[in-house]
Amino acid sequence: MTAAVRTTCPYCGVGCGVLAQPDGSLKGDPAHPANKGRLCAKGAALGETLSDAGRLLHPGIAGARTSWNTALDLVAARFRETIAAHGPDSVAFYVSGQCLTEDYYVANKLMKGFIGSGNIDTNSRLCMASSVAGHTRAFGADVVPGLYEDLEEADLVILVGSNLAWCHPVLHGRLQAARGERGTKLVVIDPRGTATSAGADLHLALAPGSDVALFAGLLAHLAGIGRVDQGWVAAHTTGINEALTAARETAPTLERVAALTGLSPEEIARFYAMFAATERTVTVYSQGVNQSSAGTDKVNAILNCHLATGRIGRPGMGPFSVTGQPNAMGGREVGGLANQLAAHMRFDMPGAPDRLRRFWQAPNLATRPGLKAVELFEAVLDGRVKALWIMATNPADSLPRAGRVRQALAACPFLVVSDCWETDTTRHADVILPAAGWGEKSGTVTNSERRISRQRPFRAAPGEARPDWWMLAEIGRRMGWAKDFAWESPAAVFREHAALSGFENGGSRSFDIGAMAMLSDEGYEALAPFRWPLPAGATEEGGRLFAAGGFPTPDGRARLVPTPFRGPAAMPGADYPLLLNTGRLRDQWHTMTRTGQVPRLSEHAPVPAAALSPGDAEALGAEAGGLLRLASPHGETVLRVAIDPGQRPGEVFVPMHWTDAFTSSGPVGRLVGAAVDPVSGQPELKATPVRAEALPVRWRGLLLHRRAVRPEEPGLHWSRAPVAAGHVLELTGAEPLPAEIAPLVGRLLAAPEGAELLHIADPARGAWRFATLAEGRVESCLFLLREGSRAALPSGTALAGLLDGMVAEAARPGLLAGRALAARPAERNVCACFGVGIQTLRACILDRRLTTVAEVGEALSAGTNCGSCLPEIREVLRDARAEAAA
Repeated sequence: MTAAVRTTCPYCGVGCGVLAQPDGSLKGDPAHPANKGRLCAKGAALGETLSDAGRLLHPGIAGARTSWNTALDLVAARFRETIAAHGPDSVAFYVSGQCLTEDYYVANKLMKGFIGSGNIDTNSRLCMASSVAGHTRAFGADVVPGLYEDLEEADLVILVGSNLAWCHPVLHGRLQAARGERGTKLVVIDPRGTATSAGADLHLALAPGSDVALFAGLLAHLAGIGRVDQGWVAAHTTGINEALTAARETAPTLERVAALTGLSPEEIARFYAMFAATERTVTVYSQGVNQSSAGTDKVNAILNCHLATGRIGRPGMGPFSVTGQPNAMGGREVGGLANQLAAHMRFDMPGAPDRLRRFWQAPNLATRPGLKAVELFEAVLDGRVKALWIMATNPADSLPRAGRVRQALAACPFLVVSDCWETDTTRHADVILPAAGWGEKSGTVTNSERRISRQRPFRAAPGEARPDWWMLAEIGRRMGWAKDFAWESPAAVFREHAALSGFENGGSRSFDIGAMAMLSDEGYEALAPFRWPLPAGATEEGGRLFAAGGFPTPDGRARLVPTPFRGPAAMPGADYPLLLNTGRLRDQWHTMTRTGQVPRLSEHAPVPAAALSPGDAEALGAEAGGLLRLASPHGETVLRVAIDPGQRPGEVFVPMHWTDAFTSSGPVGRLVGAAVDPVSGQPELKATPVRAEALPVRWRGLLLHRRAVRPEEPGLHWSRAPVAAGHVLELTGAEPLPAEIAPLVGRLLAAPEGAELLHIADPARGAWRFATLAEGRVESCLFLLREGSRAALPSGTALAGLLDGMVAEAARPGLLAGRALAARPAERNVCACFGVGIQTLRACILDRRLTTVAEVGEALSAGTNCGSCLPEIREVLRDARAEAAA
């Protein structure tokens, strides 16, 4: 076997190291400092996402295959023509945290440096823009001061708007290990009860959008009891008086904080006492803070508390923004946001535009920020932007008001999309460019602790797929700037990026990797993970920042920023009485273009569901597994119902991942409003007023199919999940089955011409079973139950083996009886890393009388990898103990 290739996981911002073989087998890299060999369930399943099936393999124009030269010539010509006729602001790029830093650098240089427009923005706008803005206001630059080790050295960790156990499982595992070793206390601040809050010392289920009130009250409390570090504040900050005045106006008493947050005064007092008494405190914040119309103020309210106490840049203390995407931070380093310039420079930074203009020798450098994500697609819709290139992202599903975004894409005069797979966005493209994906391209990414790691290829890109940086450089050359886009490798791009970071820096900008400016190609290939800053002449990687001040502001001081309280942009009312929250699930990623291919990643949550509190479900007449119509002023959808005691009354949670490819519900983004933070431009994805209506369930069905079919039947809700040789669809009908069932069955089975049909009908029991076979193989199976039937549907997971091979004559009765050819227990997955289902887990606990998660891990391996299933394992243990004691 050849030597494993050291690369980096393409999922969240933890930035885990991976050891990969060319055949796709992989494991965590024990030498990588971010994960030390551990991977979450998604990372561990990466090898199962490497199939070339469904990949975009060739450039296309208007749906027809073409050559790279023809496609690139057309893109360059249309961009040139559009700029000549309407100016540089008539074109735009929309890029992604999935891009490597080298891709981002070339895109930003082309758009801002040579086209001369600020119109390049990124899907990181949906993820981290409020943290960027808050850091910049407080620190003078977008800098995360702490390290992952701080989670292990803290005495108190506060998680704000972060379901760390599911969204960043490897970091959660490191935190849990520290809790066991040093007794670290954990506070979780989240409206929802989650897998993370289940193990917390204190869970504050505050009202959505009320974080500013909670932390303003904390700042006022700290000042009131004399816990402000007056010496540190005087030496290293400004603005304490103004910030305190605003905090005291918002939160003069515990009772006022309680009224704004929905928490009890006793809960608030306990949290404030824990923070005040614990110097080694880390506050981790993520999308629950950022994805808000007041996200930047939320960030600054948190930063104010750390700055006021001097708890920053020292071991086990500091504010810590945990990034959502693998290279959201790398994109910010090169100016991937519309309001940034490269190398942590800004349009409003004195001398920065001139410095960049001289470095790039780009006389046409953009002079003002461009359009941020939400306003960018509004500009496409109203015709201001006439040519758009979208890279490595799927805004037709991921942006707010998804229906309106799709209208914009359809109306765009010239749309280019570079991606690995067909998506709801590529359907609108005039030109499709096949992109190299993870495992095929070479470059760097930066994780949440400022650590730059290499992504290295270990397999050939399929067909004619090419890296994004190469496409962009080719367009730059074709638009007339050949010498400025003449790189021959990503290493050359990286060297230029590093040189720019150190250009006329002298310590004025925290981001500086000038030591890498002369890196050879061989050195780039061998580059080990390192953390910035690493200026020219440095011998050690960057560590914690700002313990002794030295902020990248004109006077070297941090700013405490006044944060007056305001709630969500829209609140529930008579027409829309519930508040919709959207977010991630444990085993899926973004719009499922990658994770949606892996059967075991769909077993924990095979269908999208709207989670309601028990009281709200009862009031609506909604039952678990039933149907719920959700509507907002922006759109509506129908989802399955989940009843969750962890939901606050008056709120509903829907996962963000499912799209038209996987469910009739479509993207939840069709419901979400377009309110944005006025500073960061980040949309409010966690507080949209909606109304809900329970729908009747007239019939249920299960469909197994070799193809990824998408039924289009009135009143039918379906969700699709992959199985080994095809797909399984769960069907729920809100309209009665027709009296003549055959036409519906034919459309659902969608069998090839000449296929043999097998069926058993029992109308008296309201049950029907069908199968189609072609050349001895099962093509599709359909099981239907009418409302009120006493029969039960088989498990799609258990029947997956039906699609694996040939069906002998003798096995056909078993096929229609719903018996799998290769029996597998029909159970929901708990541990995706090791494929341990809930019934297997429960039986093992009872049979062996297991009492701890460690014993479960020893018996089944469940919970011993990423640990994201540990909260559920603990629940099963508690239930089993209660059953045994009864």
